[in-house]
Amino acid sequence: MTVSGADALLVIGLLALGLAFGAFAVVLRRFPSRSPVTASPQQPPGGQLADQADADGIRARAQADADRIVGRAAEDAERTAQQAADGRRQADDEIRAVKEEVRQLRADLERREQRIGEREQRLDEESRRLESRGQALAARHGELDERATLQAEAGTRIGAELERVAGLTAEAAKAELVAALENQAKREAALSVRDIEATAKSEADKRARKIVTLAIQRVAVEQTSESVVSVMHLPGDEMKGRIIGREGRNIRAFESVTGVNLIIDDTPEAVLLSCFDPVRREIGRLTLEHLVSDGRIHPQRIEEAYERGKAEIEQLCRRAGEDAMTGLGITDMHPELVDLLGRLRYRTSYGQNVLSHLIESAHIAGMMASELGLDPLLLRRCTVLHDIGKALTHEVEGSHALIGAEIARKYGESDDVVHAIEAHHNEVELRTVEAVLTQSADAISGGRPGARRESLEMYVRRLERLEQIAADKEGVEKVFAMQAGREVRVMVKPEQVDDIQAQVIARDIAKQVEEELTYPGQIRVTVVRESRATEFAR
Repeated sequence: MTVSGADALLVIGLLALGLAFGAFAVVLRRFPSRSPVTASPQQPPGGQLADQADADGIRARAQADADRIVGRAAEDAERTAQQAADGRRQADDEIRAVKEEVRQLRADLERREQRIGEREQRLDEESRRLESRGQALAARHGELDERATLQAEAGTRIGAELERVAGLTAEAAKAELVAALENQAKREAALSVRDIEATAKSEADKRARKIVTLAIQRVAVEQTSESVVSVMHLPGDEMKGRIIGREGRNIRAFESVTGVNLIIDDTPEAVLLSCFDPVRREIGRLTLEHLVSDGRIHPQRIEEAYERGKAEIEQLCRRAGEDAMTGLGITDMHPELVDLLGRLRYRTSYGQNVLSHLIESAHIAGMMASELGLDPLLLRRCTVLHDIGKALTHEVEGSHALIGAEIARKYGESDDVVHAIEAHHNEVELRTVEAVLTQSADAISGGRPGARRESLEMYVRRLERLEQIAADKEGVEKVFAMQAGREVRVMVKPEQVDDIQAQVIARDIAKQVEEELTYPGQIRVTVVRESRATEFAR
C-alpha cells in the first residue's frame, strides 16, 4: 500500500507540471502578437510601436509567470519524488519487518510442531506400555479367578467334612458361637458397669463433700436472732403515761393505726411491741420512736408519725434489696422482686434472718456452681429468690415455695428459676441441676447447727426424737433423719410389712410428728420396703 501511494504522488507532480504548461499556453493565446503587416493603415507609425512595446511587456510577464509556475511545479515534483522515495524506503523497512516476523513465526511454528511430534511419540509409547500392562493384568485376573474357584471348592469340601465330623450344620455352629460370645460379652459388660458405677459413686461422693466443704468454709456471715417482740426504750417512766393518754386514747389509736400491740408493764423505761408481721412491727417501732422524740402524742400525730415511719421502712426495704442484688452481682431483676426481698430483712425463720439466709445461700450456690462448671449467676439468682414467698405468707395462704414460684413467674423470671423456687422443699419433683443445688444451698445455710435459734443440744434432741417416733412403729428396721431433720427415711422389714402397711406407717409417722414436734418448714417421711433374694454358689 505504501508503494502505490508514492506512485500516486509522482503522478500528481507530473499532472501539476502539465497544468503549468497548459496555463502558459492559455496566456499566450490571450495575448497574440500584432504583426506590422496587419496593422491598420490609418494608425500612425508611433502608435504601432507603442502597441508592440505593450505586447512585448505582456509576453515578458507571461513568460516570467510561466517560468515561475514551471519552477514551482518542478519543486513540487521534486518534493513529491522525495516523499515517494521516503515512502519507498519506509515500505521496504516495513516489508523487511514483516518478513522477519514471518520468519520468527515460522520458526516458532516449527518448534511447536517438533514438540507436538515428540509428545505424540511419548503418548504412543505410553499407550503401548498401558496396553501391555492391561494384557498382563487380564492374565493375572484370570489366574486369580481360577485360584478363587479352586479355593471355593476346597472350602466347600472342608465345610462338608467339618459338618460331618462335628455333627452340626454351619448355621447351627454359627448360632452356638454367637450365643457363647454374647453371654461372655454381657458378663464382661456387667462387671465393667459395676466397677464404673462403684468408681463413679466414690468419686462423686468425694467431689460432693469437697464442694460443700469449700462452699461452707468460704462463706462467713453474721447470724442475727430476732423474735416477734421488739423492745422500745423510753427516756423516762413518765413517758408511759403520755403514750397511754387520757383513758387510753393514745394507745388505742396507736394499735388501731399500726396494727401492733403495745405492751406497757412494770419494766422500767421500756415498752414492748408485739406483732406477727415483722414489717408492721418495725413500722410501729419507728412510729413510737418519732412520737417519743417529738413529745407530742395524740391520735392525729400518731397517724402522721405512722405514715412517716411507713415511708422510711419502704425506703429501707428497697435499699436492703438493692444492696443484696449489688452484693450478688445481679442487675436485671424486677423492682417489685427487689422490694419483696428487702421486706425479708425484717422476717426471721427460727431466729435466722431470712434476707441474710438468702444472701448466704446464694453465695454457697454460686461457689458450688463454679466448682461444677455451671453458671454461678443463674444459681445465685435461683437461690436468692427461693424464699421470696415468705414476704407474702402473712397475706396469702399456701406454701411459701409455691407462692414464691408464682411471684417469680409473674415478674418474668425464667423457667429454671421458677422450678428451683417451687421444688426447693420437694413439693414439686426436682428436674434440673439448678433446683438440686438450690435445695442443697438452702439446707447448708439453714440446717447447720447454730444457724437458727436453737442450741446444738436442742437440735440433736429434736433429731433423736424424730428418729424415735419412726422407730417405735411395728415392723421398722432402721430410721435415718436426713437433711438436717427435713426428711425421715424409714427402712421396714419386707416380710412383716407389705406395701399398703408401708403407706399407713408413713402417714402415722407424719401425723405424730405434726402433733409432737416443732420444726421449720415441713418434714418429708419416706418409707422404703425392699425385697432381696440371696443364694450362695458352692
